[in-house]
Formats: sequence, C-alpha cells, structure tokens
Amino acid sequence: MRKIFSSRTVVLLIIGFLVVVGLITGSNWFAKRTNTPPFFQRVVNDLTGGIAKVISIPTNAVGNRANSLANLLNTFSENKALKSKLDGYAQNKVKLQTVEEENQSLKKQLQLKNTLTDYQTISAVTISRSPTTWNSQLVIDKGAKSGLKKGMPVLGDSGIIGLITEVNTVNSKVSLISDTSEDTNHIAITVKDSAGDTNGILTDYDADKKLLVMGSVANQATMNKGDMVVTSGLGGLVPAGLLVGKIADVTTDSYGLSKKIYIEPASDLSKITSVLVAKSNVES
Repeated sequence: MRKIFSSRTVVLLIIGFLVVVGLITGSNWFAKRTNTPPFFQRVVNDLTGGIAKVISIPTNAVGNRANSLANLLNTFSENKALKSKLDGYAQNKVKLQTVEEENQSLKKQLQLKNTLTDYQTISAVTISRSPTTWNSQLVIDKGAKSGLKKGMPVLGDSGIIGLITEVNTVNSKVSLISDTSEDTNHIAITVKDSAGDTNGILTDYDADKKLLVMGSVANQATMNKGDMVVTSGLGGLVPAGLLVGKIADVTTDSYGLSKKIYIEPASDLSKITSVLVAKSNVES
C-alpha cells in the first residue's frame, strides 16, 4: 500500500501542533500577566463583536420602526378617545344650555302668569312646528278636553304670540302673530306713549328683521322707539292689555303718507317650547 503520510509530513505536523500549543500556552500565560484576553480569544471576540454589530444595525432599525409604529397607534387611540370625550362634553354643554334657556323661559312665564289677574291660564307645550310654516303656526298639547276654545290668546314667556285657531280633543293649532297669510285675523293693538295712545293693527311681519309691522298709522301720530305696544281689545278678538312688544323703529311708507312702525315682539317667536293659554275669568 501507498503510504498516506511521509515521515517528513508527520514531522511537520508534529512541529505545527507543538507551535500552536506553545502559542496558546504562551498567550494564556501572557494574558494572566497582563490581564488581557488570550490572542485567539481576542480574535474570536473581535469577530463575534463585528458580526453582532453588523446584525444589530438592521435589528435596531426594525425595532425602532416597530416602536415608532406602536407609539403612533397609541397616539391615534388616545386622540380618538379624547375626541370622543370632547364630543361628549360639547353635547352636555348644549343640553345644559337648552335646560337653562327653558328654565329662564318658565321663570318669565311664571312672572307673566302672576300679572294676569283677570285670566285663568292653561299651561301647554309645543308638540309640532313645521319648518315650512315656522312663522305662521304651531301645535300645542292641550285641546277641548282642557277647556281650550277657538280665539283664545296664547302667550309665550313675556307676551302674546298668537291665537287658537283650531281646537281638537287633546291638541290645538295656534296661529302666530307673525303669520302673514291673508286669512289671518290681524290683532288690534295700542302704542302707549307719554303724548297719548295710538291705535292700529298688526299688518305684516318682516322675517329678515324678525319684527312685527304696524301699518297705516297717521303721520301726525306721536310715538317713539322703545314705546310699549299692547293689545287694544278693539274688534273683540283679543282682550285688552296683553303685551305685544316695543317699538324698534319708526319709518314712513313708500308714498310718505303714513307711518310704518316696526315692533320687536315681547316673546322670542323663534323659540316657543311652552306657552300659556289665557282664559277670561268672566268667560269661565
């Protein structure tokens, strides 16, 4: 058989092995004397550290991206929760404001009720008001069963707002003083001025200005901005002395032949949630 290793090869292998052992032994002895890792350990450590550094770069990048994404999702969730809370606060604020307005309106109605010594009053609540007839009519939750009759005056929180024009068993239709239709029963009114009273009727309603109009007033009539306007009782439709509002402006008609009076309603006609129906004690 052919020899696998020659004598020279064996000798070289033995010498190489002894050199490696010697280097390891010397390295360990040197490391103990100098408190530094052995040479081969340093080589291995350097290689391991380099590989770890190379691997850590993409790993750290992925980790940072993952943390950023997690933070973004947390921020989004917190933002959504905060918005939900803010919406709840806004809704509660609106509810509180609505309740406060209704409370103020009821207080004014109570004060108004105390001044109506010649009338019995029936409290009612608005149950229907169509946007198409907003300035002309509404429906309340009291009817013939509660003693209501056609023609009875209806008051808001401070003054008259209209008349009962249709009575059903448990509800009634109210024609507002802002109704401009031709078949509306125009209310007779009186302007209270220090120089004397001036009688007239409500003839129109300016929806843009939200003011009632008293037309066909003689030029010589004396009246001023701020004068009080009440029902006159003339015509027999509405009893006298119910507050209508106060004069907001005094102008002349397009021909300059008569005055045109703009009246600010005593009650806000755009916000009618509860009313008082006035019933004369004489009638009752």
